[in-house]
Order: sequence, then C-alpha cells, then structure tokens
Amino acid sequence: MEEERKIIDGPSLKPHPTPLPEREETKKLKLSSRLWQRLSPTGNTGDAIFRVTMFAVALVVVLIVVGMIFALASHATLSIRQFGLRFITGREWDPVKGEFGALAFIYGTIVSSLIALLISVPLSLGIAIFLVEQAPRYLARPITFLVELLAAIPSVVYGLWGIFVLAPFLRVHIEPRLSQWLGWTPFFHGPITGIGLLTAGVILAIMITPIISAVVRDVMAAVPNTQREAALALGATKWETTLVVLVNAAPGIAGAVILGLGRAIGETMAVTMVIGNRPQINFSLFQPSYTLASVIANEFTEATADIYLSSLIELGLILFFVTFVVNAIARLMVWRVTRKTVGAAMAV
Repeated sequence: MEEERKIIDGPSLKPHPTPLPEREETKKLKLSSRLWQRLSPTGNTGDAIFRVTMFAVALVVVLIVVGMIFALASHATLSIRQFGLRFITGREWDPVKGEFGALAFIYGTIVSSLIALLISVPLSLGIAIFLVEQAPRYLARPITFLVELLAAIPSVVYGLWGIFVLAPFLRVHIEPRLSQWLGWTPFFHGPITGIGLLTAGVILAIMITPIISAVVRDVMAAVPNTQREAALALGATKWETTLVVLVNAAPGIAGAVILGLGRAIGETMAVTMVIGNRPQINFSLFQPSYTLASVIANEFTEATADIYLSSLIELGLILFFVTFVVNAIARLMVWRVTRKTVGAAMAV
C-alpha cells in the first residue's frame, strides 16, 4: 500500500530557484497596462496622445522658469561673490568706483508700491462692491468694460500722461497743500517739483486699480447667494449684507491686493518717466527716487564693465524672486476662496 501511494503521489516538487521568464513578462505587461490606464483612462489612443502633449506643454513652461533662474544666477555670480549680502544692504551705487548696492532701489520700489496700494485698494473695493452688489446689469457691464480697458493701455502712455498732466497737477494743486498741512512730518517737506515718489505711486495706483477691482469682483461674485439671502432673512440691511459678503471673500480680496502689489513692483516704463531716477533714500515723498525695474531699464545699455553688468543682472534676479513669490501667494489666496465657495455651492 505504501509503495502504491508513493507511485500515485509521485516525488515532491520543489520551487525553481530562479523566477521563470514568463513571470517577468507578466510583470512588464502589468506595468505597461497601468501606464496606459494613466495615459488614457478611456483606452483611446487619441486621449493618450492629447494627455502626453498637454503634459509636455506644461513641462516646457516649468523648464522656461527654471532656465530663467539659472541664466540670471549664472550671470550674477560675479556680483554675488564680490559683494555678498552687502549688495542688498549697501546704499552706494557708483559704476565709476565699482561700488554697487541695491538698498536705494529696494526702498524706492517698496515705497512707491505701498503708496499705490494705499490709493488703489479703497478705489478697487468701491468699484467691485458697486458692480456686484449695487449696480443694475445694464450699467454694470459698460462700467466693467471701461475699468478693464484701463489695464490694456500701454505703460508708456501712462508715463507720458504722468509727465504732461499728472506731474504738473500735483506740483500746482496737491503737493503745496500737503506741504502746508503736513509739512511738519518728514514725508511732505522739501522742494516741490512734481517728479518723485508720490507721482510714481499715483501712476501705479491708476495702473493696478483695474487688476485689483477685476479680481475682487470675481471673488465677490463667487460668494454663494445663500449667504446674502440668509443675511437678508435675518433682517440685515443691504450694507450689512455686503459686509457678510466681504467677510466671506476676505482671503480672495487679500490675494487680489497682493496680486496688484506684484504688478506694481514689476512696473518699469511709467515709473521710470515720473520717479526722477536718483539712487537715494529720502523720507520725503516729494524727492526723486529709483526702483529696481527702472535702474535695469535705464542703465543696462551703459553697463560695459563685467561687475556693472553682473550687478544689474543680480537686481533682476532679486526682482524676479520678489514678483514670483508675491504672485504665487496671491494666486493661492484667491484659489482658497474660490475652492470654498464652489464647495459650499455644491453642498447646497
């Protein structure tokens, strides 16, 4: 009986020490099938080609940004090695002596942009509130078109208007009164010429108002109507209902303001024509100043020495990083509001 069982059962089989080639082929088939499912969930070849093409286009944009950073950093290496952090904190800009510091340009950029925000933000909020909450549709559409048309005007046209219209107006009507009433402060004293930080700030405010108002209008329009209806049902007035909308849209409004700040920091032509272009740090808003973008535009063709050219490129690298970070923060804040409002609307 035992011998018959051995014959029936046969010898015991042991696993092969090495994997069979058939198993490797099956693994490759599984990987290729997974990759194909990612490229084309529908199994269509056209969808896979379209998806790969769109991915390549998006990758090109990323490669362009990385290439720009690498090119600017490589050409600014000489200035970075010679000056280090002293380049950012230094006040002197003397191409003859070979001394370069960016603090005066950073100061002019920040102050002119802050002036623009102080003027533009209340105007932009007022425009957006009127268009979304108050104006009838037949009136809101043409006003929206006119406001957005301001963003399409070339900056050189703003600069010419600033030289021939805005600067004389400020010199004759506004700056003397500011000096008379607020001359005891360090911000409104000194000679009045109409060319300086105040004029540059006003020009920037006019240029960024359409951008901020357009984004704020879109953010406020994205707030669900249920928020307005709930406030009105509880007995709120029209103004109190608008406050509820503003509270819900606050992060997006902040993002719009930061987006306008990024636009103001990078503006070149209009500011160059009215700011005075003098590398100095002065608390008076009547005095000339300089910005990062202006000095690059004005002096790039005159940079013959290697250290001079490298310093200008380092200024461009600083400006690139500042605008990139500011715009990224603004986009994230606006995206946060739109995501919340879309989720609330879907829940309702």
